[in-house]
Amino acid sequence: MKEEKFRILQFIRELILAIDKDMANFPKKDIELKNRIRTNSFDILEIAYEANTTRDVEYKKQLLYKVVAKVKIIDFLLNLSYDKKLITQKRYFSFSRKIDDIIKYTSGWLKSLI
Repeated sequence: MKEEKFRILQFIRELILAIDKDMANFPKKDIELKNRIRTNSFDILEIAYEANTTRDVEYKKQLLYKVVAKVKIIDFLLNLSYDKKLITQKRYFSFSRKIDDIIKYTSGWLKSLI
């Protein structure tokens, strides 16, 4: 079980690194979109660490549901970036795989708590 928690954190770190690397050349007019993606990415990392350290199971569940919600927001923002042709299809699919992994492992973590 502990390995699963740490895998989530690793997937989130990988997503943040990919966002920083692949979105470096965002146009200035769309910088707010990039900032929202980055902010939400750091938010999920912070929430996942908090969930990993808390002993209160109900609070941990709430935090994990919040991780899933924030990841879905990131997915929406990335999809919007793709629709606006700010990122390529290849980058979008790469981000989507990382997002899918985060959701999959978070859901597994939640199931282990229920």
